Amino acid sequence: MIDSGERLIWLASVMSVLVAYPGWTQPISHDAAEAIEVTETKIPRLDQLEPSATTVDEWLAQVSPTVVQVTEVRLNPLADGIEMILETTGELTPNAPNIVGNALITEIPNASLAGEAFRQSNPVAGIALVEVTNLPGNRVRLAVTGTMAPPTAAVRTEAQQVTFSIAAQTSGSAEAPDDALQVVVTGEQASGYAVDRATTVTRTDTPLRDIPRSIQVIPQQVLEDQAIVRVGDATRNVSGVVRDGGFGGTIDQFNIRGFFTTDVLENGLRSQAGTGFAETANIERIEVLKGPASILLGNVEPGGIINVITEQPQEEPTYEIGLQAGSYTFVRPTLDFTGPLTNDRRLLYRLNLAYEYSDGFRDFDQDVDRLFIAPVLTWRLSDATTLTFDFTHLRDDRPFDRGIVAIGDQVADIPITRILGEPNDIRSVRSTSAGYRLEHRFNENWTLRNRFQFFSSDDFDFRAEPLELNEAGGILSRNFRSNDDYTEVYNLQTDVVGQFATGSIAHNLLVGVDLRRQTFGGTQRRLPDGLTPDINIFDPDYDVIDRPGFDDLTNEVRNSNDRTDALGILVQDLVEITDNLKLLLAGRFDVVEQSSIDNLAGSVASDRSDDAFSPTVGLVYQPIEPISLYANYARSFQPNFGTRADGSFLQPERGTQYEIGIRAEFGRNLIASLAAYHLTKTNVATTDPDNPDFSIAIGEQRSQGIEFDIGGEILPGWNLIASYGLIDAEVIESNDVPEGRVDGVPRNTASLWTTYEIQAGDLEGLGVGLGLFYVDERLQDGGSYTLSGYLRTDASLFYRRDNWRAAINVQNLFDQRYFETANFGRLTIMPGAPLTVVASLTVEF
Repeated sequence: MIDSGERLIWLASVMSVLVAYPGWTQPISHDAAEAIEVTETKIPRLDQLEPSATTVDEWLAQVSPTVVQVTEVRLNPLADGIEMILETTGELTPNAPNIVGNALITEIPNASLAGEAFRQSNPVAGIALVEVTNLPGNRVRLAVTGTMAPPTAAVRTEAQQVTFSIAAQTSGSAEAPDDALQVVVTGEQASGYAVDRATTVTRTDTPLRDIPRSIQVIPQQVLEDQAIVRVGDATRNVSGVVRDGGFGGTIDQFNIRGFFTTDVLENGLRSQAGTGFAETANIERIEVLKGPASILLGNVEPGGIINVITEQPQEEPTYEIGLQAGSYTFVRPTLDFTGPLTNDRRLLYRLNLAYEYSDGFRDFDQDVDRLFIAPVLTWRLSDATTLTFDFTHLRDDRPFDRGIVAIGDQVADIPITRILGEPNDIRSVRSTSAGYRLEHRFNENWTLRNRFQFFSSDDFDFRAEPLELNEAGGILSRNFRSNDDYTEVYNLQTDVVGQFATGSIAHNLLVGVDLRRQTFGGTQRRLPDGLTPDINIFDPDYDVIDRPGFDDLTNEVRNSNDRTDALGILVQDLVEITDNLKLLLAGRFDVVEQSSIDNLAGSVASDRSDDAFSPTVGLVYQPIEPISLYANYARSFQPNFGTRADGSFLQPERGTQYEIGIRAEFGRNLIASLAAYHLTKTNVATTDPDNPDFSIAIGEQRSQGIEFDIGGEILPGWNLIASYGLIDAEVIESNDVPEGRVDGVPRNTASLWTTYEIQAGDLEGLGVGLGLFYVDERLQDGGSYTLSGYLRTDASLFYRRDNWRAAINVQNLFDQRYFETANFGRLTIMPGAPLTVVASLTVEF
């Protein structure tokens, strides 16, 4: 017999084959360009051939450069002209331009158009014609003709993209100006604080101005300037996002728009499954999607998700070594090597390594010992097909620390360095992931992508868990306990992306199938009641008894194995009705099957199945080129684990969002957004008042607010990223928690980080940075106490010269006492770190 999991695999396989065939529609065609020049190829005589290389230098000189394919050409309007984007299979650098009449002409060597020539007349005012054509000798010719005068262009070259920002001119010129073509080579994503594209939301590389959702991007430059090593530290730059809980300070947990989540994705896939901290050593950027994301992930909390985009292999060899060192014996060396492995550059690699050690600011020098390795291999099987293999391994040992406690309506007045567990409480994580990404272009309009990822984690902790506080005497009861768990996740994703037209309306269609299996199991064992010594929070005494061994924990309270199988089928169409009016239509159908075996109850299995349809509709209107007005409606779902009195399962929780917003792009240098939203979660399980051992799905939580984000370069050398979020999050109905404000959600958050780097003169490369991070007060434990609001100040001093950068970062400059999170209740309050200094040195060669 075929079990439920096998049925899902069969169905996903069939759907993957069906969606992989794009022959039912016609691709977009371009007008053929006229031939520009024709050359005659002659076969040389033997005596005309160059002799074979006899030395390494001669051999290197004879290596022919790889011909890079230009796979796509597209135009976007700008305030003063157009942006032309060439998608490529490798890095390209245009030659210096020539002016012929009103045309700006440049050639790109070692390049070839994969499809037909590109030609568009009158794309915007001031530009009469844009042409991109092939020339003999593996060259691509770009010609932009102005209506009154030749245009000027700034060019940004990246690993697999060349972007021309072309400005129309109003007066003629007989010669090419010195700045007619300004080339900036970055090798990867454009550096700086402004990122104008994202893959989250549409699963395609789409300009933010065309996406009718609130999405914020934290670029790598911000991570470097703020000396960030944790994703949670990076998200303080984004409105509406705060850190939450953290299971004793050992995992990533967040609150987005008033809703708790542990979903930190890696390149769009669930990876760590809430088992530890995501590594930042190999991160290119962090994308934060706010609002329901079931269209991407299926079952998910409605507040939003965090997606880390990792660095990929590059054609140009680059070798970077970094070192961070600072307060509390913190040291973190990193390594980032990339380049080709073969002469034809069809086989590329990247290797990221990071090691971290610190004592932390809490008592007893509790060690953090962390090692991360991430090799990536990209193989260009052909000009149309690319296969990438990636692997990561993480070893993470760190203290399990529940923090301090509350007395009355505030946090206890004890040192923030004091631990209330035991000095050797620990959590150890050993995790590994491996996968592949296959991409095949059928033609210039249709692409197939197939991805697989396997993730495995073994987690062990041993700690003295706080149980109850006698507030009058300050005596905290505790219990020694240990979790020994495993997690395995299998992700399979297949997408077909195609561009076609129905009359004058352009479509960017995506059809996808997702299959995921996650298994989780393990045990929790405890020392029998009464054997763990209490602790006085005002005068603690540690190691009162010898630390018990694992075999001494004879009270086994959990021994289970759980499995979740999920199938999602996605159809999405980004419709370009006109140049300035775009419609996003998407729908996803999910089936989630869950089974659980309770080994303590004699291997009794409980099984359930849920299905849901989650639509997303969004509209973007661009009245002028730099401004995008958008609105969206989106839904999400999450299975409920409660049971009714009649034995039936509760219906899934449903999230529903209405959002409007505006996004402004000032060229490519500065991007701002403003959003207002109303978000509800319904069908929340709550206790049945007539049958307290069972549940009913009448609970409701509502969140609404306003968010503002801005990031980019204000003036040359002056960068800024800032945010403000207003969150009104309330429990509307529940039989379990008081109605009113949601625990842990601040009403106001704000951030400002800015740097200035001297651009010329003897002090060129010297820069300073200043950061302000504000979090409003947060109610906890149903309002029984409050975590005070705080304003944290950071600062930096850095110097950048040639191939190296040195910096000193000071975090919490004024040594303020503040509290970041409360895991749950009154006994797990985590203080923020006091004044911390981190020195950094990075060398690239």
